[in-house]
Amino acid sequence: MINRIQNAIATLSLVGYIPFAPGTFGTAVSFLFVVFLKPGDLALLLIFLTAFLLGLLVSHNAEKTLGKDSRHIVIDEFCGYLLSILFIPKDISYLIAGFILFRFFDVLKPPPIRKAESAFSGGMGIMVDDILAAIYSNGCIQLWRLLF
Repeated sequence: MINRIQNAIATLSLVGYIPFAPGTFGTAVSFLFVVFLKPGDLALLLIFLTAFLLGLLVSHNAEKTLGKDSRHIVIDEFCGYLLSILFIPKDISYLIAGFILFRFFDVLKPPPIRKAESAFSGGMGIMVDDILAAIYSNGCIQLWRLLF
């Protein structure tokens, strides 16, 4: 029973089982969460931290039944998107930019993201690449705001 609950959280219920691009759909859940609930930055930070800590635990355990870094585990994309839009305006154009940039960096995995992903195992290995992709995304948006 506990494994089923952890797997459900790690896969965002059925989202992680979508047969194509489950990571993009996991990110979309996070995007829609922000669009509809409109959390402020403090609430977003608290939600991110809670989801990240929960993600470390459940993804570590879900990996045991679903396989190493299973594509069905998408809580990392949910968390990553939240971090990618932290402390930026919650205007729809910035939210979409955060979505696109986050998916870009998460798929491309430029240095040191790919190395960090392989340097850790278990839940940390699953979560860390998305956190770094989110930092890259957020940094790009912050730089854009600063320059323009």
